[in-house]
Amino acid sequence: MTYQETLERIHSFRKFGSRLGLERMSRLMEHLNNPQETLRVIHVAGTNGKGSVCRYLYSVLQENGYRVGLYTSPYLERFTERMECNGSEISQEDLIRYTNRVLEKVDAMLEEGMESPTEFELVTAIAFLYFSEQEIDFLVLEVGLGGSGDSTNVVSRPIASVITSISYDHMEYLGGTLEKIAVEKAGIIKPGIPVICNVEDRGAAEAIRRIADAGGSKTYDVRSIPFEVLEETIGGYAFDTKIEGTEYRKLRISMIGMHQVANAICALTVLEVLKKENIVKIERKKIYDGFVKARQTGRFEILRREPYMIIDGAHNEAGAEALAAAVRGLFPDRRILMVVGMLADKKIDRLLEKFGRITQDFVATEPDNPRKLSAVDLCDQIRRAGMKGIAVKNPEEACRYVESLAGYDVIVFAGSLYLIGKIRGILNHEKE
Repeated sequence: MTYQETLERIHSFRKFGSRLGLERMSRLMEHLNNPQETLRVIHVAGTNGKGSVCRYLYSVLQENGYRVGLYTSPYLERFTERMECNGSEISQEDLIRYTNRVLEKVDAMLEEGMESPTEFELVTAIAFLYFSEQEIDFLVLEVGLGGSGDSTNVVSRPIASVITSISYDHMEYLGGTLEKIAVEKAGIIKPGIPVICNVEDRGAAEAIRRIADAGGSKTYDVRSIPFEVLEETIGGYAFDTKIEGTEYRKLRISMIGMHQVANAICALTVLEVLKKENIVKIERKKIYDGFVKARQTGRFEILRREPYMIIDGAHNEAGAEALAAAVRGLFPDRRILMVVGMLADKKIDRLLEKFGRITQDFVATEPDNPRKLSAVDLCDQIRRAGMKGIAVKNPEEACRYVESLAGYDVIVFAGSLYLIGKIRGILNHEKE
């Protein structure tokens, strides 16, 4: 198969939808001789922040000389973004080769009468097989959806279980209360394995702690860790903190927003726990270097200046609130325009309420996804909320439209990862 044919074959599994549960995935991994069990995995779940925490861990461990894999989802521009090894995405040739090997085992499953794996299960199996043959020291593994029923949860013995946050998202799969969502995400906790938890809601945090305690897992509560922010600029943040007896002075990060300070402290706690358990050896200077170098594509990413053009993956209430706080904190008294596109199954009114704290001026467009909300319908909701909006269906036309406007200091693109991936490609292509 060619690379394009490989992608089409993978995406053909979308017709099986999104189905939580490990029966299909477990059987597929058995056919592949369980490559995931050969890996030392840091397993990261959470509603928001898990991608950034993964990036911090990936960067610091690499900086300290370890060979590290990173599995994330979804991708923004290229499918190969989902699997990285020591700073390089999986090659197209490797993706073709490992996909073919996994598809052979899928055929064997189907001959047994098993249900077909979903697309995410197929991709996760490809990732496990790929990483198992790359001679990596660690795999930083981001959960796709939830926790207990997510296909990444076939890992039986991670070295750490991390839960970055709990808020409302994907309630049709995970439950309608924060406690129910927390229980689902706490499904990644394994007996005796340390749990690093950065959950604000008390009920959700208690639910996680109960599950950890029942399995004899020690919980490290990131929210109880003191810190002081020393600098807050468009170039990044600096802060002091003390974790497990180790003081960090003026630790710098390049990711933007107070929520990124919390994410950095979460990642730092993971590293301190692994250091205490003699799983990693890390040098202080290289910790600092790793944190400042860590960047997460599509998270308050500045693509242009004069005016600022910023893309952010905020697509749920907590993400939108964090984005609003960052924009208002960094750009007070500036004229701001938002270009938004959303999926129809999101809580549109609540997202718009959060975005309305940033500006009252909007352009509604459409993400590249079958579940998209039409630009016209989104624009109607913006206007019903008392804000100003114009509908521009095509993201490329939306970019051209906002570039033709004068008077705005900051233009923020948000509402869907599927939208900002498209916008990133458009603006970067124009810049080149």
